[in-house]
Amino acid sequence: MTDSTILINLLSLFISYMLGSFPSGYLAGRWISNIDLREIGSGSTGATNVLRHVGKVPALIVFLVDVGKGVSAILIARAFEVDEIWQIAAGISSLSGHIWPIWLKGKGGKAVATGLGVFLGISYQAGLGSLGIFLIILLIWRIVSLASICAAISLPVLIYLTSPGNISTSYILFSLIAMTLVLWRHRSNIMRLKEGNEPRIGNQN
Repeated sequence: MTDSTILINLLSLFISYMLGSFPSGYLAGRWISNIDLREIGSGSTGATNVLRHVGKVPALIVFLVDVGKGVSAILIARAFEVDEIWQIAAGISSLSGHIWPIWLKGKGGKAVATGLGVFLGISYQAGLGSLGIFLIILLIWRIVSLASICAAISLPVLIYLTSPGNISTSYILFSLIAMTLVLWRHRSNIMRLKEGNEPRIGNQN
């Protein structure tokens, strides 16, 4: 690997992390409602906390921006013509930036929307499949965290099913890493789900 190739690979990781770090939810809270989302509700800067404390339209915008961050990270890595493993690393960097943004002292979102964007960039079939599972669970139970957890768990399976005869080991590994990150970020939600007191859409508690 030449010095220029190493620099390009590292640059793709840096750009991906900075994209993921863009604090869309935090800015929505500050600009629209003059609140710090890290200090209210779930403490997350993701679209769900925006929905509960800022509004539906801002939450939709934040969701789309966060999805765009993930997609952009993969597209930029591909534009740099980096190897597949470095594209995966760019995806992880984007997720890491969203979860631990440099601008917010490492306190960001739960990586669901940005993770969806990354998988739409890697395998749009798997990305759309996980989105479909998210929406179905959300429509039935109206619990965002449950829908997010189910969508995350489905990712390795969807990557496998949408890549018949051409399964990428690195993609499978990344889907497992992404799933683990999402589950870890939802650990408090999982406890509330077990206790039966996780809030549903429309419940502001």
